[in-house]
Amino acid sequence: MSPGDFLEACWIDGALYPDTDPPVALRDLGERVDYLARLCAAWDFGLLPYPEVVAEVRRAEWHEAVDSCRLLTSPAYHLLRRWHGLEPLPYLGRQLAYIRDDPNLAHM
Repeated sequence: MSPGDFLEACWIDGALYPDTDPPVALRDLGERVDYLARLCAAWDFGLLPYPEVVAEVRRAEWHEAVDSCRLLTSPAYHLLRRWHGLEPLPYLGRQLAYIRDDPNLAHM
């Protein structure tokens, strides 16, 4: 592997690949973006990622992939952008009234 490749990853969640065999490593930007899209879709659906996955995608090496995704309807994606210090983008998803109108939201 070249220095830019991610090492063989035991943190890759194979459950995110129901349609194909999961990769053993994410070697390029396209593979990382695909992984993030799968991760955010599952997370938005309520399937929380493993702590090892969260620790990995918060690393600086993921900055370019996070910025490239542009999953504007995904709350998980907007969290990843915040973790990477990226400029906020408009959220195009549904705002749930029971969250938006919660008076305790101001205290969080």
